[in-house]
Amino acid sequence: MPQSEDIHSKMEDVQEKYLEQKERLLGAIDSAKTILSDLRIFNRDSWVVRYPQLRDQSAEESTPVEVSTSKAPKRKSIRPRKGMARSMTLASIADETAEEQSNEEDEDRLVAPSDAADFHVFRLDLKLGSHGSSSSPAALVSQLEKASIANLLDDRIGASMNHINKLRQRVEDKSSKVLVTGDLNAGKSTFVNALLKREVMPVDQQPCTTAFCEVHDAADNDGKEELHILKEGIPYSREDESTYTRADLSELESIVSENENVQQMLKVYLRDARSPTESLLSNGIVDISLIDAPGLNRDSMKTTAVFARQEEIDVVVFVVSAENHFTLSAKEFLWNASNEKAYLFIVVNKYEQIRDKAKCRRLVLEQIKQLSPRTFEDAEDLVHFVDSASAFQKDSQSFENLESSLRSFVLVKRAKSKLTPASTYLTHLLSDVDLLVGANAIVAETELERALEDLNRSRPVLEKMKNGREALDESLEHVEEAGSSRSRMRTKEILNDALVRVGQGKLGVEVSGLNMPSYPGFLGIWEYAREVRKTLLTSVDIAVKLAEDEARKITSTGVDKVFQLGEDHLPEGVERSRRVFMPEAMFSTDKLARKKARRQSGALLAGGVYTLGISLGQRPDMLETTFFDIFDVQHQFRIHFSDKSSEEEDPSLTALSVASVGLGALTMVGGKALGVRGVIEGIVRLTDLLGNQTARKWAAPVLGALTIGAAVYFVLELPSSIPRTVGRRIQATLVKENEERVEDASFVEAHAGRVGRESRKVLRLASWDLRERFRNAMEERGREVRGAEDMERKARKAVEWFREVEQRAGGVRCAVESIAEA
Repeated sequence: MPQSEDIHSKMEDVQEKYLEQKERLLGAIDSAKTILSDLRIFNRDSWVVRYPQLRDQSAEESTPVEVSTSKAPKRKSIRPRKGMARSMTLASIADETAEEQSNEEDEDRLVAPSDAADFHVFRLDLKLGSHGSSSSPAALVSQLEKASIANLLDDRIGASMNHINKLRQRVEDKSSKVLVTGDLNAGKSTFVNALLKREVMPVDQQPCTTAFCEVHDAADNDGKEELHILKEGIPYSREDESTYTRADLSELESIVSENENVQQMLKVYLRDARSPTESLLSNGIVDISLIDAPGLNRDSMKTTAVFARQEEIDVVVFVVSAENHFTLSAKEFLWNASNEKAYLFIVVNKYEQIRDKAKCRRLVLEQIKQLSPRTFEDAEDLVHFVDSASAFQKDSQSFENLESSLRSFVLVKRAKSKLTPASTYLTHLLSDVDLLVGANAIVAETELERALEDLNRSRPVLEKMKNGREALDESLEHVEEAGSSRSRMRTKEILNDALVRVGQGKLGVEVSGLNMPSYPGFLGIWEYAREVRKTLLTSVDIAVKLAEDEARKITSTGVDKVFQLGEDHLPEGVERSRRVFMPEAMFSTDKLARKKARRQSGALLAGGVYTLGISLGQRPDMLETTFFDIFDVQHQFRIHFSDKSSEEEDPSLTALSVASVGLGALTMVGGKALGVRGVIEGIVRLTDLLGNQTARKWAAPVLGALTIGAAVYFVLELPSSIPRTVGRRIQATLVKENEERVEDASFVEAHAGRVGRESRKVLRLASWDLRERFRNAMEERGREVRGAEDMERKARKAVEWFREVEQRAGGVRCAVESIAEA
């Protein structure tokens, strides 16, 4: 009794301090909620928040999960405030070993450094591969898209904001909720009855508690003892009878047993006849509700319900059987509860039935040390070994000590029992925020540096390309024009020279393997003239090929210049052209192109129209031999009777020219001046003359002289005059045949135009390829610059924002820790 009175006196002393701590904690809760809201908005609108890869102890002992190379530059790691050591990596940011903290600092901390080395509230419980293959989120985080991680974090932040709202309601609530839970058959209901000193909860050897029974003081129900059965899905209100069904306390056992498979919520109102100094419910200071929960491992649904319900209560009283210790469900529950509440009240029931009590005590405390370190540190007040069944029947000193400690924990140490869970959660939450924003601040700084490096690299290149674009276009146009003009002029030179030589009876070009045919004699004079014509035409064809070869060389030089312009103007890293110039592919034969060219100009070219088809040396119409290839009467007549022609031709006379002129004159005079009648009369007179004896004597010598002269003529003159005659006719044909057409359709002009166009086509193709590469490279550099500028803006904004949030979170966390230390 004196101890209970002492509790009341102490309660009056700490009430004012409790209220002050409560107000400060409410302010910290509001600040934390604002930080979470800002972080969520920033994650959605401005920055995709990254999830840092944390390195836990198991990862350090095995293969590290973070990605790092010996060449990667080391960057500063996150240094949590006030000794909260973390080891983390983020997207190839090398981590550094966290500083060791002294044992004295660790003892004063609300969250141990070992706990602060990982996420708590924001922890992503993801598994990868077979069961247990990944004990931390880092193994999977590196394989997820940034957007996926951001969405997962957004969900966690939203859940944290909802939990903070519940925290505020719990802190503002003047009453305290005590949850009594544990494994099946651990004696939870018996323990509750012992606390109440009444047999209210149904007790049986079989598991019987399947409902949440929340016990209140009858004073909260106008002094009436009764049972309220809550209706599912409807918020409970004592003043609104439509939200519940009334029942008598005596019906509690039957209601629970009849609805064993239905999860029920029951409100039990009891009168406690004991004095306020002895009663837990009617203590006269704080309204307390005692919640008897179902066993953890009864089924998954009820276990999940207990897990969810523990977030709404202030004190967890966990009842464990001294015979079975902690099951897997119990360990998981205690681990989650200790993360939020730090301190748990543990009752080891049925302890009197254990023979080796020292061993039992030692094993239980070792497990508590692993599950709830803070509870273990205060085990003298928070861990009790009792037998509830015997305590209900008779007085027990151990149970009296338990009651006293529980009343002290709930009433006197209310800051620890009611405010510490909220403080612990806020500390974990702000620690996660500090880790998250600190890591992202490093990422933002890294991306800012990378953006500035990209700008320093890309922006000058882009400006240089913009300034050099016009010069490149001018240079390419000059190369195209120069190459085409040079090929055209060179073709004219070669073909004009070839035609002059052919007109002189010489080969158009001197090449090995091509010679003028030898004179076969008078009997083969016709075939000789044909072979001369064919040889001279072949030499013209070869001249055309020679002009094409010269164009290939000129074009190849132009292509090399285009490639060099690419080397001078394209930036580093841009793939150069893989096109290979093949000179032999120029002037290739194509039937469609030949027909199109013939329709456009119809020019006579070596090798057919635009060198597509049959060459001059193989065309029947060009190889046709006539009488004028041997005796070019018309040509000789023009020389001797035309002043213009005589000035251009060689005026030297030969026997062949005299004979040709005489024959022509005789033909003209005989046909024009004398007429047919005069010719007939001349023949008659010549017959009369030959009938004269004297004339016959002179006829033989004269005929002999004429025969000898004719023989000399055919032997000496014809072999040299036929090539000149044939050459002049070929030259005249090629030069004058197309005079009625446009000027550029002549033989030389057509070939010169064709060769020039072919060169221009090749050079234009090379220039087009370079222009396209230059344009694509400039567009790519433009995108790089715009992307880097955008990243610079975002990263700079993110750095400032994360640093500001980091300071805010640190300030709030320091305030929470000061509340816990007070």
